[in-house]
Amino acid sequence: MPVSALPGLTLSLSAMSVLEAAERENRLTLAGSVEELVAFAVPKDKVDPEGYYTVGYDVPDKGFVPEAKVCRVPNGIAANYFDPYMRRRDPDCMLIADEQASDKPTFRSRFGMEFEGVREETLAWLRNQPIAAFFFESGLPGKPLNALAICPANAGFFALGLALLQGIVPLERVLEQGDDYYHEAVVYVAPPFRHTHFDGKQVVVHNRRFDDKDRLHELFSYNLYPGPSAKKGVYGMLLTLGERDEVPWTTAHCSTVKVVTPYDNVTTIMHEGASGGGKSEMLEHMHRTADGRLQLGRNLVTDDIRYVAIPRGCQLKPVTDDMALCHPGLQHHRDGTANRLWLMDAERAWFVRVNHIDRYGIDPHMESMSIHPPGPLLFLNIEAKPGATALIWEHIEDEPGKPCPNPRLVVPREYIPDVVEGSVPVAIRSFGVRCPPCTREKPTYGIMGLFHVLPPSLAWLWRLVAPRGHGNPSIVDQGGMQSEGVGSYWPFATGRKVDQANILLNQIVDTASTLFVLIPNQHIGSWEVGFAPQWVAREYLSRRGGGSFRREELSKARCPLLGYHRETIQVEGQIIGTWFFDVAKQPEVGEEAYNAGAQQLRKFFHDQLSSFLHEDLEPLGKKIIQACLDDASADEYAELIPYGEDAE
Repeated sequence: MPVSALPGLTLSLSAMSVLEAAERENRLTLAGSVEELVAFAVPKDKVDPEGYYTVGYDVPDKGFVPEAKVCRVPNGIAANYFDPYMRRRDPDCMLIADEQASDKPTFRSRFGMEFEGVREETLAWLRNQPIAAFFFESGLPGKPLNALAICPANAGFFALGLALLQGIVPLERVLEQGDDYYHEAVVYVAPPFRHTHFDGKQVVVHNRRFDDKDRLHELFSYNLYPGPSAKKGVYGMLLTLGERDEVPWTTAHCSTVKVVTPYDNVTTIMHEGASGGGKSEMLEHMHRTADGRLQLGRNLVTDDIRYVAIPRGCQLKPVTDDMALCHPGLQHHRDGTANRLWLMDAERAWFVRVNHIDRYGIDPHMESMSIHPPGPLLFLNIEAKPGATALIWEHIEDEPGKPCPNPRLVVPREYIPDVVEGSVPVAIRSFGVRCPPCTREKPTYGIMGLFHVLPPSLAWLWRLVAPRGHGNPSIVDQGGMQSEGVGSYWPFATGRKVDQANILLNQIVDTASTLFVLIPNQHIGSWEVGFAPQWVAREYLSRRGGGSFRREELSKARCPLLGYHRETIQVEGQIIGTWFFDVAKQPEVGEEAYNAGAQQLRKFFHDQLSSFLHEDLEPLGKKIIQACLDDASADEYAELIPYGEDAE
């Protein structure tokens, strides 16, 4: 459909100039469905003899630079990047171009020049390209953020990923709005600028044009990996939208699942954390061994293996995979949940990492759905051949013998079995942390037990420091213990840390009857555990109804930052002993190594929290942070925000 067929719509002048230039040269496709973008992803008349379509660009002084190899497969579209660096998100890719309040690095500070010149170059380049564009919506139903995506037509696989993740609005529905349509956001995609301007690095630039005359959030994506822009870039738009609302709200970085136990108890768990913290895994069924047991862990020193037999797991009804709208308008006052956090999915599709599925039979549900999907999927970093079914356990290699740690697929949420529509109240908020092994010989912060119960004030602190943790597969590795930043969504936010800290604090105070827990993955002391801790915690906490523990049921952790823990738990008649809750009792660890790990955590918290002592931080927030800097006990944290029975 031509641009001229869209009368009365409010589009930015810059966006309209690109669309009109492409239309004049008969180079514009204005898509209104995913099917149209599937066709663009692999043009039949441009594939090589083997069936691949190479996406690339002419770059001055470099010639043609290939970016990705794309092919059609029976279950969708598969794209693989030539450069291993492009197969995961660079955590430092985001820059701010405008003068609005922000704590983020600016384009000017990184490159020593204003963005406006590069912006004009970008628009000029796009005006000379074949263009694929489409409308999408993000945000609260009934009050969406209207947006437009403008991509070079040969990057159809990227446009497809964006359309799947955010949804694509049929052109007829846009036209129905006529003069009432207001265009508030636009995504521009210009991949060759990565080479011509940014030394090969991923760069995503936010340009918030908010003033008395304008209300437009521009996003310039200078790379073709969807993570930093098509997904997290739009996430940044939502966070900006929440900050600017009359009653500020946020979009949480979490998965959410409604868990139905074999006894028909229903508990909703919200699992937050940095990339790699187990969000997608919280929605997965336990990965069982051939005999049906769950391997709880393998001791790295003794090679001992422990199993748990859970004959019947809980039924899982997924709600969100990575992003959840926590708008106050979602809250319903019914069923005793008035003081609960209510949320709903912020996405139309899920960006699922499958690095842990390295052979057939690991996750039969995901494997079956990906092989026989109801519609096309987008596969990234999966070894695929034209015409052959893409298999999610066949990962491409970054180098010989080294599989890419970030294989992905984009799955529309309506393909997910038992997916929950609408908003839900949260009973348990868990926070996931990737932990390294901890032993006497090599003490580390891997001292967390199977799960810890946190007072709300301490739960808030964990969301401020948000450790990225050990062996993160989703991003370019920076080494050591890094912070993902406030909410674990700070890499995607455009504004100030203090504003997001206040939003989270007020949210937690208002919902303090929630059970807050901390769950490690990968290691518990000297035991290699993968994601077994959160699967066991999910089964156990749901079976007990998700309510708060009585104080006498809990012991104070040796490290106050870990709150409280159980000494043992019983799951389906099996005892999980104290070694998995108090890591200092593991013979391979001991108190000295535990204390060294606790000191690492203490230093990390102190280093990260000092930057939040801002004049605009809520007084309660200052009090909680000061308590941490003064080495408060778990009981002292508990007194700062009433919770459990005290919060009712």
